[in-house]
Amino acid sequence: MSANEIVVATDASEPGRAAVRWAARQAQRSDAVLHVVHAYEWNWQGARFDGGEDILALATNAAEKIVADARLAAHEIAPSLPVRRTAEIGAPAQVILRAAESARMVVVGNRGRGGFASLLLGSVGHRVAAHAACPVAVVRGRVDTTLGPVVVGADGSPAGAHAVELAFGEAAARGAELVAVRAWSPPVPAWGDDMQPLIYDPVERDATERQALADLLAPWREKYPQVPVEALVTKHNAARVLVGVSHTAQLLVVGNRGFGVFAGTVLGSVSSQLLHHADCPVLIARA
Repeated sequence: MSANEIVVATDASEPGRAAVRWAARQAQRSDAVLHVVHAYEWNWQGARFDGGEDILALATNAAEKIVADARLAAHEIAPSLPVRRTAEIGAPAQVILRAAESARMVVVGNRGRGGFASLLLGSVGHRVAAHAACPVAVVRGRVDTTLGPVVVGADGSPAGAHAVELAFGEAAARGAELVAVRAWSPPVPAWGDDMQPLIYDPVERDATERQALADLLAPWREKYPQVPVEALVTKHNAARVLVGVSHTAQLLVVGNRGFGVFAGTVLGSVSSQLLHHADCPVLIARA
């Protein structure tokens, strides 16, 4: 394994093929090796009877063809891109997570060939996004666009701070504008007849949030002076705002978990909603 390697999972579904194309462009921009991974199982019904070895051979040949076709698809995007292939027997999420242990990024499609075609995000993609040790790109929506800004959710959490760092790097590599979005909610007063009314100045709070966002962006503006930056502060729901801007963005970057109520969850509510509803690829940064 190489730290300068982008792992992409594919299963020959259309989302899997889209993930390969997106990952090939990403690897080309990053001067990285592309590692195509396909996990398969061969212990189908009847394989325990005579002919099991033939079934294994058929499954292995089919898996090798999938990764070979993925390599060809990657080279259609980037002809000189170094590509290595792995077709491995095992549960898909486990195989992908193991392949990505020392990678710089892992890329998955938003839905594979599982039995629940109506799901907006497949179970494998969700498990990889929740448990990978590196940033995870979920390729969905307008998968082949190279137009529009890179948008980052900048909530000030440790994962959100890492998302800002990743987003600046992505914007610089793509020659794109960066749009940083910070959402805040008015405080909710405690309920009860004996509770004092909650008093706060919304103008002052908005100014505080704008300054916090400016402070968060400042060191990365200095490091990437060539990246145009727009800072947006809103009182509206963060996930709703980010889904809205995803219709014109080429990439959304968010942390895996922010300042939500359920701090023990692996994926926060905002990142989970984006993985289901964004109209462009989503890059999940990890704290």
